[in-house]
Amino acid sequence: MARRVLGPELEVAPIRLHRYTYREYLALEDGANVRHEFFDGEIYAIAGGTPEHAAICANVSTALNLQLRGKGCRVHASDLRIRVLATGLVTYPDVSVVCARAELDPESRVTVVNPTAIVEVLSPSTAAYDRGEKLANYQRIPSLREVVLVAHDERLVEVWHRDQADVWTRREARSGVIALDAIGCALDVDEVYRDELAG
Repeated sequence: MARRVLGPELEVAPIRLHRYTYREYLALEDGANVRHEFFDGEIYAIAGGTPEHAAICANVSTALNLQLRGKGCRVHASDLRIRVLATGLVTYPDVSVVCARAELDPESRVTVVNPTAIVEVLSPSTAAYDRGEKLANYQRIPSLREVVLVAHDERLVEVWHRDQADVWTRREARSGVIALDAIGCALDVDEVYRDELAG
């Protein structure tokens, strides 16, 4: 419980912060005009991205869609909600790949719990969170084999890969091609950043 101190002798009553349940979050999200992330009883609005952010997301989606066609995996845009059952994080990755049959959250028929790969396009305001706490949450998803982090302010693609021994390793590329071994794809850095500054 937080206490707010106004001065050396002025103290107000404790501030009671409302903690939302997952069901309350779902009810709010169903009627919201903007998307929200949910974690540890708190609800956070997801800010809209820049044109460069949106273009990079589209380039990655296109590349993965072309390579995964007919391979039993489905590429999803940022409208797909993902829940990390082990930690309670609920969010909307920029791009997600689900292989085999999508498993739905027992409490929400429009939320998936078994992505195989997730892509996040970073921004200066979210990079530390995406590379830290959010990545740690994602790594608790049993089905997840790869997390791709794409910088939008520099040419940098990072791939976190989980091997058969359940060990995560990191590789990066600033040029050339980087493999996404878990889904049998590769991302060409030039294609990821194609037309990044157009207009």
